[in-house]
Amino acid sequence: MTGHRLTKLSVAIGLSIATSAALASPQSFMSARSFAMGGTGVAVATPSTAPMSNPAMLAADHHSWNDDFGLMLPSVNARAADEEETIDQVDDIQDVITDLESVASGFDPNNDDPQSIRDGASDLSNRLTEFDRDTMRVNAGLGLSLGVPGQSLSVGVFTNANLTATVRGDVSDQDINALDTIATAGTPQDVKTAIDQITNPDDSLNLSSQGQILASAVGEVGISFARAFELQDGSSFQLGLSPKYVELRTFQYTESVSGFEDDEFDSDQYQTDKSGFNLDVGAAYSFGEANQWNTGIVVKNLIPMELDSAASRPLLGEEVRTLKLDPMVTAGIAHKSDYHVVTAEIDLTKKEAFGFEDDTQWAALGAEFDAFRYAQLRIGVRHNLASNDDNDGIEEKTQFTAGLGLNIVGVRLDIGALYSDADAGAALELGTAF
Repeated sequence: MTGHRLTKLSVAIGLSIATSAALASPQSFMSARSFAMGGTGVAVATPSTAPMSNPAMLAADHHSWNDDFGLMLPSVNARAADEEETIDQVDDIQDVITDLESVASGFDPNNDDPQSIRDGASDLSNRLTEFDRDTMRVNAGLGLSLGVPGQSLSVGVFTNANLTATVRGDVSDQDINALDTIATAGTPQDVKTAIDQITNPDDSLNLSSQGQILASAVGEVGISFARAFELQDGSSFQLGLSPKYVELRTFQYTESVSGFEDDEFDSDQYQTDKSGFNLDVGAAYSFGEANQWNTGIVVKNLIPMELDSAASRPLLGEEVRTLKLDPMVTAGIAHKSDYHVVTAEIDLTKKEAFGFEDDTQWAALGAEFDAFRYAQLRIGVRHNLASNDDNDGIEEKTQFTAGLGLNIVGVRLDIGALYSDADAGAALELGTAF
């Protein structure tokens, strides 16, 4: 299994989902502004981001320069975590396998020196041992939306996509033991006997160590409605809802190192899908002398949905996994003025991992500083309350974010960056607001 092949597989998963489903991802979509502010948005979403963050915010009070219309066209983001350089490892392992097969092919114990075979077997054993359970994770997202606030009714439309793909090495003890036997064999005949035990008739190595790929996607397209209610004390209360069409997809591929085939990347036998209607509901409340405080709460995916993966290789130990789209509740509070926004946000429910990744439940802080509406500086931090040392993949703990917004002649450009001990990511968005 080469690094190039795994890279091609990850790309193929994304292309397959993007072209055959509407859009996709198990994690909620984040705009570039939200990305740069620690993933926050429930209490500070703008008209273009409200349909996906909290529909109630469509009807909230916004700056005069973006309270009539908001367009996101498009917004993209990506994150990657590869603590052990997994892709580089599999590329090196494939090279060592090829070299070992070359020197072992036609080996004559009566005339040939077996030391190169011993060395190759020892090298491969060490590399496979290091590769076992090493994991790479990739997240990618795409979103489009339009928000039109109104005095009596605010309306928005949206569609968004996210893909989570994980790659993991699963090394068998049988392979390690067989390679160690070759590496420590005494006589040339012992080396020949040991190498024959794990060699196919075509002189290729018959290894049972595997590469595993798990990908999950949730695509949605919907419309948002929101209305504001002015209270007697001058405060304001907003309600919003987003009926939407949702499609779930999974991709599960497990293959032995020696049996990995390029032409199986997009095979239907590795995919499952399911679709149906769902609903997001949200509320927001503005208070204070100048309504400078704002609180928000949103319940996403009010109708639980589940989808089992396809275990096409049960003999290789592949198990059926379940992608769950359960209701997610997030609450936030914010303080705002003409020149700043500061917000805190917390997930009140936990999202279970599907692939080789961490469960997530985020607590986040974000801030935005505005320079006369032409430029915005953003920073944020978020911490995963559900992270633990017993997770089945790469941990997601504390992440730091930053970003910049520019408004030039009505065109908005937002960029964001994310960094943690495991992750690095970026976001880019084009749009307009007035």
